[in-house]
Amino acid sequence: MRALFIQQDHTSPLGPVGERFASHGYDLVEFNVVSGENAHSPNVSVEFPDPLDFDLIIPMGAPWSVYDDERIGNWIGPELELLGTAHDAGIPIFGICFGGQALAAATGGSVHRAPDAEIGWYAIETDDSDLVGSGPWFQWHYDQFIAPSNATTFARTPIGPQAFTLGRSLGLQFHPELTASTLDLWLLNGGEESMLNHGLDPAGLLRETQAGTDEAAARTYELVDRFVARVVNADVVSRINAPAAP
Repeated sequence: MRALFIQQDHTSPLGPVGERFASHGYDLVEFNVVSGENAHSPNVSVEFPDPLDFDLIIPMGAPWSVYDDERIGNWIGPELELLGTAHDAGIPIFGICFGGQALAAATGGSVHRAPDAEIGWYAIETDDSDLVGSGPWFQWHYDQFIAPSNATTFARTPIGPQAFTLGRSLGLQFHPELTASTLDLWLLNGGEESMLNHGLDPAGLLRETQAGTDEAAARTYELVDRFVARVVNADVVSRINAPAAP
């Protein structure tokens, strides 16, 4: 079995998500969309792999917005088409943050600016704790998805939705792959300035993340296990003719 990890930028290590999918027998294939040298001019031209060559697709996070055509318009359309094609073919998708938003947009939903940023570790309200527990889960986002009308949105914070399922696909707003080393990488690539601009403490968040490493990895392993057991084995639900969310 082959799992395609779509790494939107150069700061997206697979972390415990990759580790756990590998333990389920998946061969991990990493595809980088925007390299480090293009990080400040990300509107590159990209030839994506054929989604039908894979048994699982994991679109990951990004520092950009799904709707930002000026910055990523050359490749976001093809990526949404890839996700829609995979979903319609019944290939499971595990969307992470930007990847979860892209999954929503590709299947008839939408993406909008959130009423506030969420940065740090947050507990979430979940209607299906046997699939996605209450966390805490790591958040770093400024946008929110509205899942398509034929999806089931079952987790949220006061800011917005956190998880939805549609057939064999799961979209998440949070970052289950996050480790302390990944956070350190994000802080070094503009995250520290962003946190300070929001009145947040980067060093404190890094210490909190380091202290909770083992517990966070265990939650992620459990999430991946449940996704494989429940969502991968679900019925196929097509986006075709599904009404778009308002």
